[in-house]
Amino acid sequence: MSLDKLQVYTKTSDYMCWLFPITTAFPKAQRFVLAQRIENTVLSIIECIIESNASRQKVPLIRQALTKLEVLQVLMRFAKDQRFVSLKQYEISSQRLAEIGRLLGGWMRQARQHESRSNPHAQSKPLGGQFGNPG
Repeated sequence: MSLDKLQVYTKTSDYMCWLFPITTAFPKAQRFVLAQRIENTVLSIIECIIESNASRQKVPLIRQALTKLEVLQVLMRFAKDQRFVSLKQYEISSQRLAEIGRLLGGWMRQARQHESRSNPHAQSKPLGGQFGNPG
């Protein structure tokens, strides 16, 4: 699927465009620590989305994006606690990240169903060696 038609990609890209001017306004001492970490985490999520879109095995990459999303939520909470972002900015960020999380979760469910349909024997492999012989 084209990335432009992938809603989770467009929502995450929109979030990044909204976020970068905010992190640029962080105090100078934090711009190269927390702000950079936040920006890199968003970019990593986008990379996972792009890689997953191009991969046949989407689930591990989507799971990785969800994990990075959790990290981003923690980083943004810390930025709020340190007053680098306002309460309003934090609320907007939380809402947008929750929406991205829902989209990733839905995509993962869809990918799991697709992967199980295309490989119905993946769950029922015999234990042991080849052809069920003890290995």
